[in-house]
Amino acid sequence: MRSFSVYLLNLGCPRNLIDSELILGILKNKGFKIKKQPKDVDLAIINTCAFIKEAKEESIEEILDFIELKKEGYIKKLLVVGCLPQRYREELKKELPEVDGFLGVEAWKNGLAEWIKNFIKINSFNSSLAFSERYRLTPPHYAYIKLSEGCENFCTYCVIPQIRGNLRSRPLEEIVREVKGLSESGELKEINLVAQDTTLYGKDLYGKPVLLDLLKELVKIRDIPWIRILYMHPAHISEGLIKFIAENDKICPYIDIPIQHISDRILNRMGRKITKKEISHLIDWIRREIKGVALRTSLIVGFPGEREEDFQELVDFIKEVRFEHLGVFIYSREEKTPAYAFPEQIPEEVKKERYNYLLEVQKDISWEILKGYIGKEMEVLIDEKISDKDYTFLGRTKYDAPEVDGGVIIKDKNLKPGDLIRAKIIDTWEYDLLAEKL
Repeated sequence: MRSFSVYLLNLGCPRNLIDSELILGILKNKGFKIKKQPKDVDLAIINTCAFIKEAKEESIEEILDFIELKKEGYIKKLLVVGCLPQRYREELKKELPEVDGFLGVEAWKNGLAEWIKNFIKINSFNSSLAFSERYRLTPPHYAYIKLSEGCENFCTYCVIPQIRGNLRSRPLEEIVREVKGLSESGELKEINLVAQDTTLYGKDLYGKPVLLDLLKELVKIRDIPWIRILYMHPAHISEGLIKFIAENDKICPYIDIPIQHISDRILNRMGRKITKKEISHLIDWIRREIKGVALRTSLIVGFPGEREEDFQELVDFIKEVRFEHLGVFIYSREEKTPAYAFPEQIPEEVKKERYNYLLEVQKDISWEILKGYIGKEMEVLIDEKISDKDYTFLGRTKYDAPEVDGGVIIKDKNLKPGDLIRAKIIDTWEYDLLAEKL
């Protein structure tokens, strides 16, 4: 059998990225050559996102671009997978006949084998693969670890339960085995635990959340100095979890709690199952327990019924709490969600005004927080070289997650990606720190 080539474009969140890595791992094991550009390839795959309006638009734009590449002869077959076809498969088939195939989420185990068998005309195709054998798209020094699939929170604005189903956790032993396997290279410095809600991990399998039990096993793995937990629902964070994070240097003092809003009226309409008082208490308690903790949150502006006083309450809260990292999303009206039918839908121009205003508020807060780091010595993980000309590298501290947070800019010709160094912060620049190696 001749060798086939494949190019994969991943869109969306780290959970999607892991699915893409599994797809590529399976194809690589079957002899496919993985290409870095979508030129002269037998197969191009787009793993799409369809969480909100902007993600759907980006996915469609990329598909149309790849259809043009196919027409020009750069790619022979085009396969679209992930959240977009999971939601709109029949519509996509009708509107985009140039695409050769559509598969939904977790395509690596749901349909990929059958599709590839037809594509390369073989009788058997084994799509089983250990998570640690996936083809990594992240740099060798960090990896995302998926704890579970799906969600059982059913927030009124969210389509994830429709797209990815109810909570389905991976066995604890399997995750530990995956991390041990990834650590064997000796290059891995950081793992980032992801799920739709990491705090509920294991509830479906073991009758209760077992994130704490998982962490107790992961900290025993010697060769990984940084463990980071992402996507922790504020209503489900336990006292034991926070205390364990505070007591273990391996676990990054970084708490990612997407509060989404702070007005009790809006939180109730969102179905968040938590109040402003409880959120405030949680944040105060986390900051008391974990020395020097960095807090990240995400917010939704323009949710149906968000009045000016609700938005101002959110602004005042952000100014008071001063999150180290903050992401803002404009509410996206998604069909088949309860919020789609809610009255008092907010005009787009009002949503955008609130979005821009909140970003400006956070920009000032971030600037003030970053200035407080000047003169401090910190551990920095080098991610990439951003300039060959003057040996400029971009790294991160324990207080910064990959891809979504700011970083540390260092000039030193003796560095390389994956180095874990000590550095002194000497200045700030927008959302980043400037440092010199010690």
